[in-house]
Amino acid sequence: MSADKNDHSPESHEVDHLGHEAHNHGSFRSYMIGFVLSVILTAIPFALVMTGALPPQATALIVMAFAVVQIVVHMIYFLHMNSKSEGGWTMLALIFTIIVVVIALSGSLWVMYHLNANMMPATHEMSQMSS
Repeated sequence: MSADKNDHSPESHEVDHLGHEAHNHGSFRSYMIGFVLSVILTAIPFALVMTGALPPQATALIVMAFAVVQIVVHMIYFLHMNSKSEGGWTMLALIFTIIVVVIALSGSLWVMYHLNANMMPATHEMSQMSS
């Protein structure tokens, strides 16, 4: 029998004990790289916050940037996500999730800002109420 692309025999692909095709889930080396990067990406923002070396606004931006980089590191080294895994569906699901999260967060912030701006009485009204 010729081996074609649709041949799912154990000789042509690695198969796990349940009969599914085994996927490359990384090596000890890749897990250690991910772990070391995660520790570094956590330690630097922690040190910036604890030492107060930068102004609070700059520290907040740097912490958020490191958080985004750490999310990418976790996705690559621990979740094994790339554009080729699962025929690209994991990447499509990730993009959809990011869009939904951005919409939810920006909508929540927009609503909270406008509630705060429109619902809080002005300071002169507060002084008139107390007298």
